[in-house]
Amino acid sequence: MCAMPSAESTQASAHEPEPVLPTREDPVARSGSELIGGPLGRFALTGTSWWTPVRVIALLAIGMFALGLVQKAPCYNGAWFFGASSQYTKACYSDIPHLYQGRGFADGLVPYFDRLPGDMPYLEYPVLTGVFMEVAGWLTPGSGTIQHQEQWYWMVNAGMLMVCAAIIAVCVTRTHARRPWDGLLVALAPAFALTATINWDLLAVALTAAAMLMWSRSRPIAFGVLLGLATAAKLYPLFLLGPLFVLCWRAGRWREFGKALGGTAVAWIVVNLPVMVLAWDGWAQFYRFSHDRGVDFGSFWLILAQNSTDPLTTDTVNTLATLLVLLGCAGIAALTLTAPRRPRFAQLAFLVVAVFILTNKVYSPQYVLWLVPLAVLARPKWRDFLIWQACEVLYFLGIWMYLAYTTSGDAHKGLPQDGYHWAIAAHLLGTLYLCAVVVRDILLPERDPVRRSGDDDPSGGVLDGARDVFVLGAAARPVRQEAPVEGPSVDWGSGAAGGPGPSPADRSL
Repeated sequence: MCAMPSAESTQASAHEPEPVLPTREDPVARSGSELIGGPLGRFALTGTSWWTPVRVIALLAIGMFALGLVQKAPCYNGAWFFGASSQYTKACYSDIPHLYQGRGFADGLVPYFDRLPGDMPYLEYPVLTGVFMEVAGWLTPGSGTIQHQEQWYWMVNAGMLMVCAAIIAVCVTRTHARRPWDGLLVALAPAFALTATINWDLLAVALTAAAMLMWSRSRPIAFGVLLGLATAAKLYPLFLLGPLFVLCWRAGRWREFGKALGGTAVAWIVVNLPVMVLAWDGWAQFYRFSHDRGVDFGSFWLILAQNSTDPLTTDTVNTLATLLVLLGCAGIAALTLTAPRRPRFAQLAFLVVAVFILTNKVYSPQYVLWLVPLAVLARPKWRDFLIWQACEVLYFLGIWMYLAYTTSGDAHKGLPQDGYHWAIAAHLLGTLYLCAVVVRDILLPERDPVRRSGDDDPSGGVLDGARDVFVLGAAARPVRQEAPVEGPSVDWGSGAAGGPGPSPADRSL
């Protein structure tokens, strides 16, 4: 005998927000869905199957990651070991097997404590990434040839990084509760699969995605702890505190920001302090290396240097890059405080990390991993996301073809310098394009796909639906509306609306 739903459950389900389905609101997603049977029908039942969005997206992310491993197969079978140029012509290069021996893991050296025999005195990675690398070294069999050990080391790291990739996809899927299928953008991102095992960046990306999820659930301490751990694995997550500070300033949410800042500081100190005290020189190697390295692949600084007879010194580039980052952050802060409606946290998180990457001395191909989850949360539109991804895939091929050209001797197999500069320009312009679209969404909230579907700031946690207490510019002086002759008066609230009620740009009756 079938049990009938109770009145309470029926009433509760009636009040549950309807999920946003990309095949109904996004033309590109609707067209792409024809490959798997077309858009979801009007009377389709959702949420009644084992195949929930989280499970589907996690499995697809693992599947795409596995395809990325297959793409590295030519190198795994010999190109890493028997030919410098073949690992570039086959576009399967990875730092992981090369650093197994190059950073002392093959010899059992302890990162940060034991001095390395080569030009690099100590491991040049933040502490938590060094721990990740060391754990993979413990799990790598120490028998067989060095090539066999390097293959194992890469495979062990790949398995650990696959877990990180699944965590990223799940966290993004669950951050915007009404938009779970946006996680498909992460799972199916081609540049994500191609660059996932070049280096160890996915550890920091996974911790950052988990931190964003915690903030969306109004758990600032958990957010801070995870962000502190992410910063202990890579520097870029620290930049998320900047836009969060300005957003909390505009909304008057100082208590929550203080908890987030405190959690970040404590988590970072707990990880770093023991190594700082016991092995200062090894701990500081990451910061020395970051300061002393010259301009490198993927950056506009490299184009300038390779087209100049008198290139800028490293110190000058450091100073100019720092000034550009500060100017970009100041611009983001001004945008936050003057926008007609308080920007969403994910929008500003994407912008600040993009500014850091675009102005940096190096824009490595795996840095796209930093941006993918933030881009999905900031601008979940398939067209714009795929345009950007196409630029990044073009650059992924361009850098390896350029390195093949420089390492193939007189054969000159690959892409010459001028062609590589065009590849750099493509991925810089692709990132700038996505930044411009996000800025447009902030200035014109009605163009924002998240807000157009009825949400305010689903990744904003305590900021979601909060009122503003500090606004600058025209947003602080909303146009007053005359009350209608008949009917109840309309109260738009004070100041620019950050949550309930329409923004100044939407206040026409």
